[in-house]
Amino acid sequence: MRHLLRDDDLSPAEQARVLDLAAELKAAPYDAKPLAGPRSVAMIFDKPTLRTQTSFGAGIAELGGNPMLVEGRLAGIGVRESVEDVARVLGRQVAVVVWRTFFQADLDTMAAWAGVPVVNALTDDFHPCQLIADLLTIREHAADHALAGKRVAFVGDGACNMANSWLLAGATAGMHVVVSAPDGYRPTDEVLARGAEIASVTGGSATCVADPVEAVTGADVVVTDTWVSMGKELEERARARALAPWSLTAELLTHAAEDALVLHCLPAHRGQEIDDDVLEGPRSVVWDEAENRRHAQKAVLVWLLEQAAGAGTP
Repeated sequence: MRHLLRDDDLSPAEQARVLDLAAELKAAPYDAKPLAGPRSVAMIFDKPTLRTQTSFGAGIAELGGNPMLVEGRLAGIGVRESVEDVARVLGRQVAVVVWRTFFQADLDTMAAWAGVPVVNALTDDFHPCQLIADLLTIREHAADHALAGKRVAFVGDGACNMANSWLLAGATAGMHVVVSAPDGYRPTDEVLARGAEIASVTGGSATCVADPVEAVTGADVVVTDTWVSMGKELEERARARALAPWSLTAELLTHAAEDALVLHCLPAHRGQEIDDDVLEGPRSVVWDEAENRRHAQKAVLVWLLEQAAGAGTP
């Protein structure tokens, strides 16, 4: 049974296939109906959500399915009932489980016991659905519509799920991913090593540097994310002080390539991790990026359902 639990669950060829499928589904959003019946997809949200809930809900409906909202607090997953027991119940009711939660280990347990594909809609460690949307957005806006060889600079909190996912998914796409963050906010050695391992096959790279100017210089894509991820609210002041030099300002952006794209997965704290004139500027593609969550996630669902049915790649 195939799942999307972290970005390196997809090989380079599989990632490319999912991206192609996302583009096809965006061009013809109502043609594919693998969930006709309708078959249900469980959507569980343990963390605040806007784009994830709306994009999955709309996408599942467009695929002919029923987006079944499972209230995580009422279900009491891991408290009222074990993850293993919840997984075995849900797996007999739905075609796919989509879970936005805290701990990667819980998601892994869900996948081990559900008997149906499980999709990571965000954990503290990874955000693979967002990366599929981000890569789709870059392919759409890049002059050559290519990913391989592009330089991506991620500036800010390099220890967050988005930085982790960029190191893995970007390397899978053959991109050169450079994360810049201060001490205490850098990716783990494990994630950097895994990104480098993937890049050794694809021709990309996965590195971390201290200087944000060094990271951004010549970059084709500049990415940032909130400095105060969910669950880190009590650290806001300390994080703002430590990360201020890594703010994505208009001045920092001058070091990137002239046609560089700006990405932010939202929600954005304007004037903190990104300036308003950058977020709303001509290089920003964040609104297309937000829309592309729907198309990317539909592609993930279609691909996983194909794998579950034994159809393989069409």
